[in-house]
Amino acid sequence: MPLPFLTADSDFDTADDAALPFDDRDRWRRPYRPGPWRVGMAAVWLLLASYVLFAAVIIALTDSLSASAVVFGLALVVIAIALRLLRMGVWVSAHGLRQVRLLHTRTMPWDRVAAVRTVQQPVRWLGLPRTVQGQALVLVRKGRSADDAPYLLTTHNADFLARSGAFDRAADAVEAWAAEYRQG
Repeated sequence: MPLPFLTADSDFDTADDAALPFDDRDRWRRPYRPGPWRVGMAAVWLLLASYVLFAAVIIALTDSLSASAVVFGLALVVIAIALRLLRMGVWVSAHGLRQVRLLHTRTMPWDRVAAVRTVQQPVRWLGLPRTVQGQALVLVRKGRSADDAPYLLTTHNADFLARSGAFDRAADAVEAWAAEYRQG
């Protein structure tokens, strides 16, 4: 007997990712689900945070409270990194396109977007220096050349590694948002 509620790829990958008519289009939303590599890395960081929190409790019971507070602060930083890892990616709304990275967020209003398109080119594998042949969703800004266009998504990043179908659906969703809101 299959248990579809236990699988990560149950009905969500086949469902239409278009927003429902009653959805608020002004809210920022990610047009795809976070990938298993991203969720796994966040889980590892949270596991590390649990060990650091346990160490903070042990230090508080055996040593000084100031040393425990420093270790507790370190645990909070690790938890913040794990949560930021989960928020990383591309977000869209009626206001524009937002790319969230680990240390900064860039928001581009739709009126400054010339095109959003998928290109075949070498891309970084999981953000590491190693490059492999893949696809990238690039953002071309008005008044800029297409050569310096930043990547929004790639087939080999933490959300879409070994999930080319999910990349295609996400790229189509972002391109649809861009086509709808660039024209007004």
